[in-house]
Amino acid sequence: MNVAISDPNKRPIYEQISERIKSQIIEGQLIAGDVLPSIRALAMDLKVSTITTQRAYRELESEGLIVTVPGKGSFVSMRDRDTIRETGLVMARDHLEKAVAISKSHCIKKEELSELLDLLFEK
Repeated sequence: MNVAISDPNKRPIYEQISERIKSQIIEGQLIAGDVLPSIRALAMDLKVSTITTQRAYRELESEGLIVTVPGKGSFVSMRDRDTIRETGLVMARDHLEKAVAISKSHCIKKEELSELLDLLFEK
């Protein structure tokens, strides 16, 4: 498993970790049943706090992407990639609905919002 984090990135490190792992699951690089590194091992590898990696794993577990078995470790859950992708699509739609509502209330044109989305997507 390859997890790279970026210090200059403005997002919290735990989010960067969980996003990298989530991407690897969705892309099929990690499959159901694969064992993830222990929280301590990943923290040492990334040179971050165990609290940070623990929070990343908790996020992934709350999304149903991984399962932690006490005394055995954390594993990629048995959910299929299409279900995971659908969940992400629903979350994205919810956030976009909020963005559209804010844009409308502040007289931001659809074209301006679309340009902003293009810029953010390229990041």
